[in-house]
Amino acid sequence: MRVFAAVVVGVLAGAVAPVGAAVAAPCLGAGTTAAGVPVELRAYAPARLAGLATGAGVRVAVIDSGVDVRNPQLKGQVAAGRDLLHGAADGRRDCVGHGTAVAGIIAGRPAGVGGVQGLAPGATIIPVRVSEDTDTDGRQQTRSRSSADAFAAAITWAAGPANADVINISLVIPDPDPAVRDAVAAAVRSGVVVVAAAGNGGAEAGVAYPAGFPGVVGVGAVTPDGVLADYSQPGPHVDIVAFGDQVTALAPVRGHRAVQGTSFAAPFVSATAALLRERFPSDSGAQIVARLLRSADPAPGGVRSTRYGAGLLNPYRALTEEAGPVVAAAPAVWAVPVAVAGRGPAWERAAVFAAGGGVLAVVAGLVAAVAARGRRRGWRAAHDTPGHDQMPG
Repeated sequence: MRVFAAVVVGVLAGAVAPVGAAVAAPCLGAGTTAAGVPVELRAYAPARLAGLATGAGVRVAVIDSGVDVRNPQLKGQVAAGRDLLHGAADGRRDCVGHGTAVAGIIAGRPAGVGGVQGLAPGATIIPVRVSEDTDTDGRQQTRSRSSADAFAAAITWAAGPANADVINISLVIPDPDPAVRDAVAAAVRSGVVVVAAAGNGGAEAGVAYPAGFPGVVGVGAVTPDGVLADYSQPGPHVDIVAFGDQVTALAPVRGHRAVQGTSFAAPFVSATAALLRERFPSDSGAQIVARLLRSADPAPGGVRSTRYGAGLLNPYRALTEEAGPVVAAAPAVWAVPVAVAGRGPAWERAAVFAAGGGVLAVVAGLVAAVAARGRRRGWRAAHDTPGHDQMPG
C-alpha cells in the first residue's frame, strides 16, 4: 500500500511537461478489500449526506490518469470521457490507479462488504486522461507524455462538449501557463466549479497551478487529526482543506488501497460541490464555492490562512446551512478525546472531527442571533466587510 501511495503522490507532484520520453509505468493490480469504515468517512458520513443529496444528475470531470471501470464500485458510474494521452474517445483506462482513486472518492458506490464509498455516489464521472507520470523509485519524475496544451484542451473539453458541472484536477503544473489559465477562466465563467489540489511540495514550494488561478478552489490536505499534512503546499492558493492523509481509495480492477496527498483531498471537495449542485440547482458556480468556504470548520491560523484557507471541509454544514456567519477560528490546540471502550484512536479522531461540526453549528446559531440583534443596534460585524467570501487572485 505504501508503494501505491508513493506512486500517486509522484503523479500529483510531477509537472505536466512538454511532450517527451515517458517513464514506463507498471500497471497496478487489484487492491485488497478494506474492512470497516475509514476514518475520513466516519467524519464525512456519506450515509447522512445521502438523505440530502447524492450528486444525482451531476457530471464531474476527473482530469487525471484515466479511470479503471473494472472496479465493481464504479460500475455504471463512469462515462466514456476522452483519452488525450493517446487521442482516443474513451478515458476508461488507468495504468497507475491515480484517477481511479480520485473517481472513487467522488462517486464510488457503496459495497456489500466494508464501508468504502464516494461522498456523491449518484454523480457521473467523466474521465479525461492527460497524464501517466509515475514515481518508480521514490524520487519525483517530472517527465510526462502530456503537454500544457493538452492539459488546457482537457479543461476546455470538460467544460464544453462534456457538459461537466464540476472539474476535479488532482495534477499540478509548476508555472502559470497562459493556455491553462485561459481554459480555467473560461470554465469558471461558464459556471463550472473547478477544484484543484494544492500540491505536495511542502512549506517552501510556493504557489501551485492550476490551484493558483483565480476562481479555482485550491485544496490542501490534513491528517486524521485535522492538522495540516507536512507535505501539503501552503500559500494564497489554498482555499480549504480536507482529509488527504492515509485515505482509503478504490484500486484498479477491484478492492482498495491506502493513498495520501492533496490529490486525494481535492475530490472530497469536488464531491461536496456535486452534492451542492444537486441540492441547490439554481445556484451559480460562484455561489456553490461560497457555500463550500462559508461552511468550513474553523482551523488554526485565523478566518483565512495560507495553510488552511477558510478551514476544514464540512459537507453536512455545506448542505444544510443557508448562510453561516463568520466564526472565529479555533486556537492551535486540539482536544484529546476520552478513550472509548472497543474503539481505536482512528475512531476517536473521527468522532472529534465529526462532532465538531455539530458543536460549531450550535455556536454559529448563537453568533447569528447575537449578530442580528447587534445590527439592529448599529453594530458592524466582521462578515459585513465587502469581499470577505471572494476567492484570492
